[in-house]
Amino acid sequence: MGALKTFAEMSPLLPGLGFLLLVGWQVAANSAGTYLCSSSTVNESAVCASVKSVSQEMLLEIARVQASPCSLTFGQYACAQSAWLQDLQDDFLISLYSCLTPKTASAMDPEYSVLFFSKYDAKKLLAALTMFSQQFSRVPLSLEWNLIFINGLWEKMLQVPDIDSPPVLFQWVHEGLQPFLVEPKVFSCLRAKNILCETFRMIVAALNGIYSELPVEEQRNLYTGIKHYLIQDGSNQKCYSAAVPGLNSTAWFENYLGSFLEHATVGDLQLFGDEPTLQKFARDPVNIQMISNLTLLWETAVYYTSLLTSGPDFPLSSLPDRFVCYLSPSAVSNLSRDDALSLAQRISKNCPLNLTHRGITRERAPSSLTTEELQVASSLVRKFEHFPPAILRALGQAAVGLSISDIENGISDKDLEASIPALGEVRGWNAEQSSTIINKLLRSGYQILDGQSLAKLGSLVAGLNSSTLRSLSPEVILEAIKLPEFVQQMVTLPSALKRSFVEKISSSVGHPADLVKYIPDALASYIPKSLLVFGEEKPNIQDLNSKMWTREQAAMFFSDVIKTEPDFSRLSQSVLQGFTCAAANEMEAERFQELAKVMKKKNVKLEEDQLSCLVKMVTLHGIPKDLDSYPKDLLLFLSSSDYAATGSCRQYFANIGKANLDVLQRESSQRKQLLLEALACLKIPGTQVNEENAEILGRLVCDLGGEYIRSSGGNLLKQLNQCESFLPDQEEAIRSVISSGNTTFGPLVAWSAFTLNELSGLIPVFDHSILQKIPKNVLTLWLKNFARDSPLSREQLATIVEELLPTRHKRADGCPRGKQITEMVLNDDLMPIWYTPGELRACLKNVSLENHLSQILTYSFTTQQLAVLKSNLDETYPDGYPERLFPKLGPLISFITPEDISRWKITSADTLAALLKDQPPDDQASAMIKRYIGLGNALNVTALNAIGMKYVCLLNANELNVIDSNSLKLASLNLSACSQLAKDILYAKAKRAFSDQHYLPAYYGLIEPYLGGAPGADLRDLSKDNVNMKVSTLAKLRTDSLMSLTPSEVQGLLGMNLGDLEKWQNKFPIREWVQRQKQSELDKLHVGLTGGTQEGYMNIVIPKFQPPSSAPLGTVAMTLHLLPALLISFLMMSVLS
Repeated sequence: MGALKTFAEMSPLLPGLGFLLLVGWQVAANSAGTYLCSSSTVNESAVCASVKSVSQEMLLEIARVQASPCSLTFGQYACAQSAWLQDLQDDFLISLYSCLTPKTASAMDPEYSVLFFSKYDAKKLLAALTMFSQQFSRVPLSLEWNLIFINGLWEKMLQVPDIDSPPVLFQWVHEGLQPFLVEPKVFSCLRAKNILCETFRMIVAALNGIYSELPVEEQRNLYTGIKHYLIQDGSNQKCYSAAVPGLNSTAWFENYLGSFLEHATVGDLQLFGDEPTLQKFARDPVNIQMISNLTLLWETAVYYTSLLTSGPDFPLSSLPDRFVCYLSPSAVSNLSRDDALSLAQRISKNCPLNLTHRGITRERAPSSLTTEELQVASSLVRKFEHFPPAILRALGQAAVGLSISDIENGISDKDLEASIPALGEVRGWNAEQSSTIINKLLRSGYQILDGQSLAKLGSLVAGLNSSTLRSLSPEVILEAIKLPEFVQQMVTLPSALKRSFVEKISSSVGHPADLVKYIPDALASYIPKSLLVFGEEKPNIQDLNSKMWTREQAAMFFSDVIKTEPDFSRLSQSVLQGFTCAAANEMEAERFQELAKVMKKKNVKLEEDQLSCLVKMVTLHGIPKDLDSYPKDLLLFLSSSDYAATGSCRQYFANIGKANLDVLQRESSQRKQLLLEALACLKIPGTQVNEENAEILGRLVCDLGGEYIRSSGGNLLKQLNQCESFLPDQEEAIRSVISSGNTTFGPLVAWSAFTLNELSGLIPVFDHSILQKIPKNVLTLWLKNFARDSPLSREQLATIVEELLPTRHKRADGCPRGKQITEMVLNDDLMPIWYTPGELRACLKNVSLENHLSQILTYSFTTQQLAVLKSNLDETYPDGYPERLFPKLGPLISFITPEDISRWKITSADTLAALLKDQPPDDQASAMIKRYIGLGNALNVTALNAIGMKYVCLLNANELNVIDSNSLKLASLNLSACSQLAKDILYAKAKRAFSDQHYLPAYYGLIEPYLGGAPGADLRDLSKDNVNMKVSTLAKLRTDSLMSLTPSEVQGLLGMNLGDLEKWQNKFPIREWVQRQKQSELDKLHVGLTGGTQEGYMNIVIPKFQPPSSAPLGTVAMTLHLLPALLISFLMMSVLS
């Protein structure tokens, strides 16, 4: 074949897009590092002159799998005749890539790539690329060979007829080039070849034409590449200059980002231009028109709106409706009353309950509001002193800005009742607002007589307390939950109130199937698991699928479901997560395989004991050859050699890197072994890990030691940023790498708020030496724009606040000028950085915090500042805090003393639940519970659920004995840390509570949390019921009960989990139990237990028992060897004497 046409010869043949793309991809670049971005002008004669020729027969042998594809070089394939290449199979590209990646690329390989792909038939190449994409869609490609392949593939794509038509372009981008475009650095070739801004604009326009058809992940990958092109040389305002014709268009967002702007963060925008320039872009009519039809990231939408409104000459009346949802408080501060009402009406109309935002990272309940939204509402409400029904209706959603004082003093009883329909549609009331409105209504004579009058309350229903709800008849509630508008309000109710609704509904619905059918979706996860035992009743699969369940709930009916449903693919993810070993044990092997594969398709998350059981069942008859068809987390319990029939070790560890590694304990031998095998598989020399291997290791990077982190420089930061926690040597190494400045993020002094946001997962590791080098304005900007979306806790954010405060706190004689605490200050979540503790104390004098307490305690105050706030409350309420204040205390709980609590009036279980939801330390929690009981309050279901999972072990025997057994049916308790006496008392009560269900398979799931108090006789009964007890549960049984069990009884209890016993045989109390058994009986279990009594021996074991949580002590054993000779001697001595 002759040489490829030169660009000059080819360009007239190329249609629109192809021509434009080729212009940009054309010019060769010779600078270091860009040799992979070759020109498309390839002289075949010159390129192939030194390449050994290849025959058609050799290529046919490779096509017929009679010879290895690795037997030829890339150059030999590139220089072969075009017709011969068409004989290659569609999977050839996969083989070729596997042959090339172990090799280091040469300077000629980009030329070979252009030549090789130019000879491929376009349709055949697309089929081969589709197969390649399927193989590598989840496995990162080698960056070097990615750039080489894309270099030739891009050139080939441009020669395809009609490439400028969206369907053809979509096919190539989505089906062909997808694995290559995952890496944004492929766009470096555009810059390396000096592509013009005008050409790039047309590339973006073409990609924009297929944007809506692309999956979100591909949209994001392409956006990352576009951004890489626009910012990689570090210059702001790329492709914009007011003084250069052709580059002076302010429609920059439309021209260079298009719909891809949906994926831009605030930090990205700030990289694209300085603020004055961005303001010009934001106000351009073309950009405004485009963005009005996009769904931006929340914080980006807020920032864009601030760019529009920050100028003094911008009237809010001209703000597009789309942007009124993102206004800042400062933008509305100077409005007249009429303008305020007009804006409030626009907000109500254009910012609906289900307003969606792309990529919100924080947990955001459907009706919750951001701080800015609340502050805007408060600003609008402050324009008024009195609130007749007409004003409240006009305010609409902005009525959420009403203060407690407004509700109590600004609305008459009559006007309040008349305004219920309007107020009931407002979302985002806090607990105090809704309870204040409800209590005022009830005091004024409002009666809830039927479902309609209850439903009429709308969002205000959250203000009901449990005792009021219990006083209503079940018929009222059953009528209300049939009304769709009322059911919508269930989503945002407090947990205690949701449980009260469930308690009320379940009291009048006799059968589990009916309860599942009628219960609102938002309440389903609050149904006690004892009420989900179907027994002889057949479950309605459709009803179960339509609800969201907890794992423990789903386990109650999982066995019933799989017996009823022939097609597992019809089961929801929520139902499938209830998988139990007992149910699996009763299934045929083929049905089980089908179930396991459906769980993979539905992305069902399982816990360690479930996965452990699953892997035993899946591998019962050998390792399957299609392990990728099973849940990814299953691979954590297998090895790369087990995976060999499915794929390479590299693929295996790429999957492991994406699995939920936290299923295995951090320091477990399994996790350590996985890491060692991964390092061996990837052939990582020494302790240096490159970016490509870090990508494959994924979450396994979290287990790399400090020496790996140091040696790898910044290569691991992306993965480390996702880790939940670190060991001390890892933290020290991360600080060392960050401090060095030798990472892609640069020196600390040059960091931006965007940089800090990219590494927000590592901020808890940063110490003073790091934080002090980051510019203070950057820390402030990050707190303002990004902190609320970060994974950091309030306490961790407070460390940054501390960094921004003066090191030496001057004693404040009075509130400094300009620092008076106003409504605006209290509404500013950056309030902590403006006041030293001394200034805060001085400026809080004569300021009432009560109306703002809930809000300001979400701010990142330091420990010293919180102490000042607590002191302020003590001065305001010297005789003890009023009960209405308790739900607002939040982080102040840790400053509360038992003496403080002794003055409190905790008069309801709702109040106790509100106090305990912030998980105070045990001594405070104990004082609260004792105060609640001491005031004569009962340990009812609401109180038990508040106490149950964390504090039940603080109750003494007398308090435990007064608990009604039936309450345990509706409560969830965690007894793991309780005394043996507490476990004994509660087991007896639980046994009585569930006695009517003891014959059902689900009984074990109900009684399991209480088995730490079970006598041996009850455990022997359970051993006959195929319960598949976890070994961890066995180890927590009452010691005397465990010691009384025989090996066969333990086998009956453990079932499928018997094999796990061997891992526990050296731990207390399993070790002591093993030593008491005959070795011959242990051998019958066939699980490798050793240490039992040998025939002819007698072990007298005197165990020193201790709680499982303490370190194991040794046992004292005296072994007497009873030899026959010794017995004879003893008898003879007796006779002689």
